Amino acid sequence: MTCCLNFSRAECDGLRETAPQREATGGMIEWRDTAICLGSRPHGESAVILDVFTPNQGRHSGMVRGGAGRKMGPILQPGAQLDVVWKARLDDHLGSFTVEPVRSRMAQALAHRVALHGVSAVTETLRVVLAERDPHPRLYRATEGLLDLLDQPDLWPLGYLRWEMLLLEVLGFGLDLDRCVTSGSTEDLVYISPKSGRAVSRVAAGDWADRLLPMVPCLRGADGENADVAAALDVTGYFLAKNGTVEGKLPEARARFLAVLRSSGGV
Repeated sequence: MTCCLNFSRAECDGLRETAPQREATGGMIEWRDTAICLGSRPHGESAVILDVFTPNQGRHSGMVRGGAGRKMGPILQPGAQLDVVWKARLDDHLGSFTVEPVRSRMAQALAHRVALHGVSAVTETLRVVLAERDPHPRLYRATEGLLDLLDQPDLWPLGYLRWEMLLLEVLGFGLDLDRCVTSGSTEDLVYISPKSGRAVSRVAAGDWADRLLPMVPCLRGADGENADVAAALDVTGYFLAKNGTVEGKLPEARARFLAVLRSSGGV
């Protein structure tokens, strides 16, 4: 079953045109945006530092007073859709969030193992690879679309793979799998160069084949079982760890997600 998360740059850049811009009110800098909750960590006795992903501000952090309480705790769950207002005296300050829930995705996430571990893989991967305050409207739209597929476990693994390939593209390290990097051939493309992320044909690989990455068919748009998707994610994970992280390590949440995909069909 094919899953497609395609959003044009023009469509996603349009998010910038409709979203409220930063304003200075009463000596404070303020902006409002829709957001996906990536997670939070304790701050003092009752506050938390909230990490969100927004279309116009990118990944952004701020303090939520009372965020550790019974009222806010269930709202600030990874994957939740939020409406946030951020305020600070200076642009480089941590600032504080006012948060309103839009919709929770917890029920869908708890319905099956793929969704539960998938949400954690998405949110934790974004926290690791995205620089703060760097907008990516196209990636944001694709992320929201992916999370809205949580109630479709048959579609979700392939959707996640397409999303991770887009993530590589947004980071500037997109895979080029249409033709062989050395010969230009479009036939028998069975390997990927670990240096360039470009396709390599069987003939061109020659004696170097054992040093190349496998071309898993679903990387080029084919359908696949969960095990096939996991094998493809080993490839995208190689490039994410190499090019998108400081220490060359991806979050444990992503590794657990792949383990679920490989076990008993993943559901």
